[in-house]
Amino acid sequence: MKKIDFEAHFWTEKYLKTLSENKGYPRFVEDAQNHSRRLWYNEEVVQPFGDPLLESLLDHGKGRLKRMDASGVDIQILSLAAPGIEQLDPAVGSALAVETNNALSEVIHRYPDRFMGFAALAPKRPGEAADELERCVKDLGFVGWNTHAHYGDSYLDEKQYRPILERAERLNVPIYLHPTVSAYSQADRYGFPLAGPPFGFGFEVLLCLFRMIYAGIFDEFPRLMVILGHLGEGLPFFMERVDWAYLRPFDPNLRPKISKKPSEYLRSNIFVATSGNHYEPAFRCTYEAMGIDRILLGTDYPFEEMDPCMRFLQRINLSQREKEKIYYLNAKRIGIAPAT
Repeated sequence: MKKIDFEAHFWTEKYLKTLSENKGYPRFVEDAQNHSRRLWYNEEVVQPFGDPLLESLLDHGKGRLKRMDASGVDIQILSLAAPGIEQLDPAVGSALAVETNNALSEVIHRYPDRFMGFAALAPKRPGEAADELERCVKDLGFVGWNTHAHYGDSYLDEKQYRPILERAERLNVPIYLHPTVSAYSQADRYGFPLAGPPFGFGFEVLLCLFRMIYAGIFDEFPRLMVILGHLGEGLPFFMERVDWAYLRPFDPNLRPKISKKPSEYLRSNIFVATSGNHYEPAFRCTYEAMGIDRILLGTDYPFEEMDPCMRFLQRINLSQREKEKIYYLNAKRIGIAPAT
């Protein structure tokens, strides 16, 4: 029984160099005198970056494989970690996307039975990004696109990004909608603890997703699949409430211009992964709201270790068949299966 990890991250030396040389944000800063590293998302929000995390992101070989083996993870679908390249200058981002995808392809070719890939794209050049996604899928064998919840001044539902969404649907590959620091300055006051993983990350993903729903993205592209990490970023808790404006808007002119209830899109176009949320009540809510057929394995390595996730899934009361669905059978439902 193969176990396929949908959320596992990496960096390349070129990506690190680009972030270090970026004059604006995001920017990676190393203070050799104080032996510290910081990833600045904006002028107020900063993430400390210790040696073990950076080393793990840059390790695409034996060290990572050893940890996978120890945790029982057979395959990682590798994706470029936040902050991503979406907020970089479009020309820089486009070139970096190609270099990053080529580097990831080399890793996959070295270990074809252990790694798959999500493409990194520079969406602010939508035509180029769509062509790069097609190259990644058709020529490099990647299985989808990992993007982040906002692009600084825009979101994925906006008209200019339709060519990428159309290409993803035509190629029949999912979009992994990954968090990044909140775009809203109101979250900056309390820094990374508010704008980052504890709250801002999930908020931004859900905002992006519901903008996509209300924009009619899933009416226009009914076969498009989106994956959210962290058991849906709180989404399952809202499964009924999100239909309120559609079912009883008070004024019919306020009803979203979509063909069905928001919750119906959530049950037909959205998958969620187990990454970074090992709280059993949250899992049970996800299980009841989304159904076991919508849950995928994700560990969020190396921002989280693989062991806690795998132990959590072994511990909770699920049948063997249900665990198999999380580990690999649900992946097959969206066209992702390990090479034989």
